[in-house]
Amino acid sequence: MTWNSGVSLARQIRKVYRIILPILLVCFGYGAKASDPQPYEVGIVPTGQAELDQALRDSSVLMELQQKAPVGPFGLMARSREDLQRFQTALRSFGYYGGSILMLMDGHTLDDPDLPDILASHPAQPVKVAVSVRLGPLFRLRDIDIQGSVPSQVREELGIHAGEPALAPKVLAAKEKLLQALQDAGYALAKVAEPDAVLDRPAKALDVYFKVDAGPRVELGTIGFKGLEQVEEPFLRRRLMVHPGQLFDPRAIEKAREDLFSLSVFASVRAAPSGQLDAQGRLPLTFEVKERKPHSVSANAAYSTDLGGSLSGTWRHYNLLGQAERLSLIAGVSQLGGSSTTGIGYSLAANFLKPDFLLRDQSLQADLGALKQSLISYDEKSISSSLQLSRKFFDYWSYSFGLSGEQARITQEGVTRNYTLLGLPLTLKYDSSDSLLEPTRGLRATAAITPMQPLAGSSTSPFVILQASGSAYLDLADPGRSVLALRGLVGDVEGAGQFDLPPNKRFYGGGSATVRGFKFQSIGPQFRKDRPMGGTNIAAATVEFRQRILDDYGAVAFVDAGQVNAGGSPFSGTWRFGAGLGARYYTSFGPIRLDVAMPLNKLPGGSAFELYIGVGQAF
Repeated sequence: MTWNSGVSLARQIRKVYRIILPILLVCFGYGAKASDPQPYEVGIVPTGQAELDQALRDSSVLMELQQKAPVGPFGLMARSREDLQRFQTALRSFGYYGGSILMLMDGHTLDDPDLPDILASHPAQPVKVAVSVRLGPLFRLRDIDIQGSVPSQVREELGIHAGEPALAPKVLAAKEKLLQALQDAGYALAKVAEPDAVLDRPAKALDVYFKVDAGPRVELGTIGFKGLEQVEEPFLRRRLMVHPGQLFDPRAIEKAREDLFSLSVFASVRAAPSGQLDAQGRLPLTFEVKERKPHSVSANAAYSTDLGGSLSGTWRHYNLLGQAERLSLIAGVSQLGGSSTTGIGYSLAANFLKPDFLLRDQSLQADLGALKQSLISYDEKSISSSLQLSRKFFDYWSYSFGLSGEQARITQEGVTRNYTLLGLPLTLKYDSSDSLLEPTRGLRATAAITPMQPLAGSSTSPFVILQASGSAYLDLADPGRSVLALRGLVGDVEGAGQFDLPPNKRFYGGGSATVRGFKFQSIGPQFRKDRPMGGTNIAAATVEFRQRILDDYGAVAFVDAGQVNAGGSPFSGTWRFGAGLGARYYTSFGPIRLDVAMPLNKLPGGSAFELYIGVGQAF
């Protein structure tokens, strides 16, 4: 061994001792003292750039494992050396290729030969780990070249330009953008190597070169399915949105994959293009699917002070006849208590949905239901059925029309009447929202016209129910965490007066669907003793702010307004206003909702507040 002339023999002996001793202690089982956790505190001097400071903290093993995995002195030193490399990588990712890191432990550098002794001298006291960063000059991109035959429009997709800061993540992202642009242009087998980066330190510049093998521009070949069990393949082939002979397009393939998944019969759908061309020079494509369990059972519960508690269960078959036909059987009990009820209610329903009926994106739906309600406004026992054809056109638009029938026995104010009604509902819908239970952006709108013909009962004049509703969701900041939600409702009945209408076809306001803080159906014309009468038109609106807190919690604040009247316009009645606060607990199946609301202009005999508990947002 050759000794460094500038280091004393005693120091060299100590170095050898410190190297050999840990090995001996581990080998002979006497390492307890060396492995005792060494407490430490880490401080990183701010660089003046918030994003870089955050990147340094995020990359620090010292910070990440300080509480999770305590270590002894030797482990602390190893962890610190690992951080030095991570900090250098963070600097380069922000374009500081000439920067340097100084790390001190209790004022000593990591290569100080006396550092192990210093750490061992006070094992119970926290070690101060101080990190300071010298940024150095900011390097910029200079030459950017694509080596290989590439269409001119693809070159424009790189996303980096000479003269801008040489940010490593952006350079690496340019490679993926280049590959994606080639594939989007039909070059399915294109290859882009990792970029070659040449650093010119004197010029403070970085030259980047991308080596590309575009390969041929290809069309799709045979399209197959893998993993099918109960779902019929001819049905899927009729539905496919991509076809042999079509130019390879990843976006079209992904859209086709999402469309197959939307049938609800698959647990997963994966599009797997082949790695090589077939004999005709085309690219085979396989959709690898995993079918979901054909049956599911779910339950739902809700509670409000006006309607009391409700429980319901649903049994669903997702592939009844092999072509994604869906059968749902639903049973529920409701009005378990509540200030707007007079007894327990129930509901039974069966729903059958046939997708792609006669045409793609056209579904046939049949419904059959029985309902009993015991409300302060009226008692109802009814049986209803409907047959409806729905068709989607464009991405967010759909319409439906059909035939409905209802047989009802309704008692209001001691008078019982029987009604038999035939309806021709026509509905137009728009939905660009991003979620069913937790929308954060997009619009929903529905316009419905339902001509009704009484076939028997006290009402003999036909009438038309007109209704329009909508909601908007504005994502304000930090995607999905701060949302402003708006909703509105307008309804009117033409062709019949207030008492010509069956009570269950009149409009009522109040409750979670219109104006929270007011009891269900309490807004609008009333009989004596504050019993709801129902009206011929309605208007309601809501403004609600939703704020997510941490990962699983949220809070809301809202103001509702609404009116119901008989004989006037939908905006001419007495407006009622409610306001409140709510809490949310987010689960895998949607947020659990708790809202408390109070009326701002209380009705005579009305409640001081109302409480609502359920699953999903209020709208």
